[in-house]
Amino acid sequence: MRARRTAVGWLFLAPFAVVFLLYTAVPTVAALGFSLTDLRGSDLRHPLAVDFTGLENYVRLFQDDAFVRDILNTALFVAVGVPLTMGIGFALALALNSGVRRLRGAFRTVFFAPVVTNVVAVALIWQYAFHADGTLNRVLSAVGLAGPNWLDDPHLAMPVVIALGVWRNFGTAMVLFLAGLQAIPRDVYEAAALDGAGRWRQLRHITLPLLLPTTLMVSVLLTVFYLQVFDEPYLLTNGGPLGSTESVALYTYHQFGVGELGVSSAASFVMLVLVALVSVVQFRLLRPRS
Repeated sequence: MRARRTAVGWLFLAPFAVVFLLYTAVPTVAALGFSLTDLRGSDLRHPLAVDFTGLENYVRLFQDDAFVRDILNTALFVAVGVPLTMGIGFALALALNSGVRRLRGAFRTVFFAPVVTNVVAVALIWQYAFHADGTLNRVLSAVGLAGPNWLDDPHLAMPVVIALGVWRNFGTAMVLFLAGLQAIPRDVYEAAALDGAGRWRQLRHITLPLLLPTTLMVSVLLTVFYLQVFDEPYLLTNGGPLGSTESVALYTYHQFGVGELGVSSAASFVMLVLVALVSVVQFRLLRPRS
């Protein structure tokens, strides 16, 4: 009977296991092998004829000023994008949980809409809005201000790209925070109110501590997203101008496009290590403590 149950369990697990092996495990191991060779696009016809180079591709990456710049760009995405997204999502969740009574469902739908909106269509709209002759500059011109060329200015392109990332993801943070807020028992707030605690003290001493597991989950999810950010800089600026918005993921894509498969694979594993390290730090700092 135990063997039969085990066989049935493996039978149900088999479809996922096959898909995981074919599309995740095998490509990951292959990419790790590629990162240790000098594989280029011209070698694909004879992949076994490439030379083993060890860690040379990784050394080459960190000697490349463009890659170091892209790591700093990605760190900026995380440092600015994650707090903004979490702050907006948390504020909207608080409003929907307590302050908004009517049309609450409609507001949830509106705020969550950017998450499910096609990113290509959104990027085209943002390109038009932030173009030198776009909507935003026309509005500024109407009030007597001369608008800059947002997406062609190395100092202004990054804030626009980050703003698009925040706009696309605050709905996810809002929904998760809202679920966490609704899981907190109401009698805890009622007891605190009877003891004289105002809204600010309730937020500080009840809501935030009890919301710590949700905060950890939202923080990790958003950090992983911003560390791997690709769509926003690719569609808005393609990493420009002058590489000011190029992320590590976009660098990996560009290296793959020019046939540097070994370097591209090494860059992808550097990104994997960054994601793992940052996630471990977040779990250490934000995990609930008894």
